[in-house]
Amino acid sequence: MKSVNLISAFFAVLCMVESCSGGHQTPPPLDNKDTSSQVTQSPKEIMLWIDASANFRRFASKDSITFYLDKIKDCGFNKIVVDVKGVEGDCLYSSNILTQATSLENYTVHRDWDYLKFFIDEAHKRNIKVTASTTVFPMGSPSNKQGPVYRADSKWNGKTCIEYTPSGMIDIKNDNSKVAAFLNPALPEVREFALSFIKEIVTNYDIDGFALDYCRFPDYQSDFSDYSRKDFEKYIGTTVENWPADIFTYDGSSNRVAGKYYKQWWEYRSKIIRNFVAEARTTVKNIKSDVTLEYWAASWWGALYANGQNWASPTIDPLKDTQYYSRYYSSWCSDQYYKTGFADQLDIFLLGAYLSTIYGPNNDESIEYSINRAKSYIGSACKIYGTIQCADSSFDVGEAAYYCLKQTSGLMIFDIVHVINNGKWETIKNGIARALSEE
Repeated sequence: MKSVNLISAFFAVLCMVESCSGGHQTPPPLDNKDTSSQVTQSPKEIMLWIDASANFRRFASKDSITFYLDKIKDCGFNKIVVDVKGVEGDCLYSSNILTQATSLENYTVHRDWDYLKFFIDEAHKRNIKVTASTTVFPMGSPSNKQGPVYRADSKWNGKTCIEYTPSGMIDIKNDNSKVAAFLNPALPEVREFALSFIKEIVTNYDIDGFALDYCRFPDYQSDFSDYSRKDFEKYIGTTVENWPADIFTYDGSSNRVAGKYYKQWWEYRSKIIRNFVAEARTTVKNIKSDVTLEYWAASWWGALYANGQNWASPTIDPLKDTQYYSRYYSSWCSDQYYKTGFADQLDIFLLGAYLSTIYGPNNDESIEYSINRAKSYIGSACKIYGTIQCADSSFDVGEAAYYCLKQTSGLMIFDIVHVINNGKWETIKNGIARALSEE
C-alpha cells in the first residue's frame, strides 16, 4: 500500500478480531473417535488461525473444540494456530509465568483442564499439526484496562512504552486509542520475560511450531522513554542533544518532520526486533530443533519500519531494488537498515496479505503484488506462506486460498471466527481442493 496511514488500516483489521466473538451455541457432544486415518494429502501446510480473544467464549468447552476440529479437518486444513496469549496479556495454557485468563468482556470460564494441551492432543489425533502463538510484547488492553500492567502490584510499572505524541509524552497504557499496552522491547528485562514464556511453552507442550505475534514496537510514537534515549545514544555513539526533536518533530498538522537522527532511529528499533527474533530462534531450537519458528507481519513492508518490522532478508537492500523500490523508502531508510532484516532467523514467514483484491501484479494493494514483493525481499531466507482474512463476507476467500497455495509454500487463513460467522467453510474447501487437484 501507499502511505503510513496503512498502519492504521492494519490495526483496524486486527481490532475487528478483538471484538467479533459473536453468539455461540454449544454443539452436540461428539464421540471421542480417532480420525487419524483421514490424512490430508496436501504436501503444503494449510493453516487456520484461532485467536485467543475472539474465540474465548466459543472454545470454553471440550466438545466445542472437537466439533470444530472435525470441521477444520473436513475443510482441508492440516495445521492450526492456537493463540494462547492475547493482547490482554493473560494466557490460555498452564503457566508458572503468566496468569491464566479466566474472564473476558464479562464472560467467565473456569477450566479444570489444559486448553492448549487438549487442542494439541485432539488435533494430533486428526493428523493436524499445531502452532502455538503468543503476542510477545503486549501485556494489557487500554480500551478496558484489562491485563497485568493495570494490576496494583504490577511489576511492569514504568516498563510500558512511552509515546511521543503531538500533545506530548504519554504512557501507552493510558492511551485508549491503542490496540494494546506494549512493554518496551528495548528493555533487556522485557525481552528476557518474553523469552521465558516462549521457553515454557516449547518445553512443556508437544507443538509443531511457535509463532511470534505482535513481536514489534506498537507504532512510530513508541518508545521515547529515558532508557530508550540512552540506549539509542549508545547505538549511534553520541549524545542526542535535542530529545526528541533530533529524532523528529510535529508540524501544525501533526505530521512528522525528520530530525538529524531520523533514519538511524528506525534502524535502531528494527535492530532490536531483529536481535530478539534471533534470540527466540536460539531458545526454540535449543529445546526442540524440529519446532518451526514462525512470524506473522503485514505485507506492507514499506510501512512497517514504524513498528521495527523488517521482515526482509538481511542480504537484500530494498534501496537498491529496481522492481519494487519506491522513492518513499529513501525518506526513512538508512543505508544500513537492510542489515536489520530477520527473515534468515525464521523457518516460516506468515505474509499478512489481508487485502480485498487478489490479482494485479502492478497493484500494490493486491495479494498478487504482495506475494511477488515478499519473494523479492526474502529470497530463499525462509519459507513464505500467503495469509489472508475473511472478515469481509464478500471477499472471495476460496479464490484467495487457491492463489496463495499455488504461489507460496503454504497458506494461513485468519480467523476461525470469521469462517464461522460468514459461513465460509465450503468456499475455502473448494479453493483448497482446486489447488490440490493441480499439484
